[in-house]
Amino acid sequence: MTIARSRQISLADTPYYHVVSRCVRRAFLCGQDEHSGQSYEHRRQWVADKLGQLSQVFAIGICAYAVMSNHYHLVLKVQADIANEWSEREVAERWARLFQWPLLVRRWYQGDELIEPELDVVHQLIAQWRERLYSISWLVRLLNEALARQANKEDGCKGHFWEGRFKSQGACK
Repeated sequence: MTIARSRQISLADTPYYHVVSRCVRRAFLCGQDEHSGQSYEHRRQWVADKLGQLSQVFAIGICAYAVMSNHYHLVLKVQADIANEWSEREVAERWARLFQWPLLVRRWYQGDELIEPELDVVHQLIAQWRERLYSISWLVRLLNEALARQANKEDGCKGHFWEGRFKSQGACK
């Protein structure tokens, strides 16, 4: 039986987590396919590049990672305290490096005059983004989605690249 991610990750117990995500359909994340002779070694750099990009945005430290032929391992340190120190502007700027802002947030950022209900919406969105910027689930989601799109494009196929949900467990205190 699966356990809700919110019950698997308890920052009160430890900020360190070991994460594993595995490919489906005999797909190769990297390495050499002995059947076809195709090398997927260049994909290792895809993982490194995307992790580098995400680590500049998220309040999650990448302590270590390993890329295997059909899966990867990450050791992550969630730094919620750092995210909670960011100003609303910094949270919005970090989020904008990943996603496009709604018009209301753009207007707020530019200093436009907003009425109270509009400001409430902006503050709620930014609070939600702040939580997501120290969420392992959001980091892995963005990593896996980017890798799946690149690999599926290169392989000339569609559909799932990852074997369901990623696995995670607390690493140490």
